Amino acid sequence: MGFFKARPISKLAVVPPKPDAARVGVAIAIIVKNEARYIEEWARFHALAGVRHFYVYDNGSTDETCALLRGCLPEDALTILPWAQSLRDGRTGAELHNQVLAFAHALANYGGAYRWMAFVDVDEFIVPREHDSLDAALAELEAAAHVSLPWQMFGRSGHEGPPEGGIVANYLMRMRDVQSARHALNWKCIVDPCRVTGVRVHGMEIDGRAEGVNDRGQPAAHKARGRADFYSNQRLQLNHYYTRSNSDLQTKLAACLIASVELQQHARRVQRIVDEIEADEVEDRAALEFLARVQGT
Repeated sequence: MGFFKARPISKLAVVPPKPDAARVGVAIAIIVKNEARYIEEWARFHALAGVRHFYVYDNGSTDETCALLRGCLPEDALTILPWAQSLRDGRTGAELHNQVLAFAHALANYGGAYRWMAFVDVDEFIVPREHDSLDAALAELEAAAHVSLPWQMFGRSGHEGPPEGGIVANYLMRMRDVQSARHALNWKCIVDPCRVTGVRVHGMEIDGRAEGVNDRGQPAAHKARGRADFYSNQRLQLNHYYTRSNSDLQTKLAACLIASVELQQHARRVQRIVDEIEADEVEDRAALEFLARVQGT
């Protein structure tokens, strides 16, 4: 046993909730820890996009993250749950992925009230490209149960430290061709919570099958999502602000380098992804254009 380390459990089987008769709209589930600098902008953006309820799993924040959420979202649109835990399988010792646990909990306990549930991180913004809300964009995918959104990878945009004015206004440079990336392509999803039978961070199992559609409604198995013809950000774009400023990036890398060997390897992988993002960038104003539409500016 000394040479054996069980792999983390990163997929959970779930029994999907029964749909409420009047279920409607989009809810969002997220796990956070000490995101006071960025959480308010993220929450306000998605509230403008029409998210009806935010299920926030707090992984032991010691800053003002939760207070800021309570200050910027209506009380009836926000549920904050304490989620600072480290759980392992009692037989194998394998770690239970805390984010997967949070997503499974959100689905099972709250999913029945909504047509759609989105699962993202605080550095990811879901941007309607052609519509004024997520509801309107998803209305064209009513027959779907799993919508895969590829990361659009944004780098530092030349910022040494966090700029005034927030993320969306200041980070406009993204990787030109994520679809062909070696390291930087991944996915998040929006699902019908009442059909989810398996939970993973980057793709849910629907009715026992690992498959879904892109934002144009084109179907594919999850393992085939890397095909060039499947990649799409036509109606919905997932902006992944991967680094934020250089000081943000260096703080995260430094924390990894003084920790475990596994985190040191992760830090090297992060740097490879940053190099890949910033090797060929293009300006992307989709999030700003959405805000201009809905705010009339």
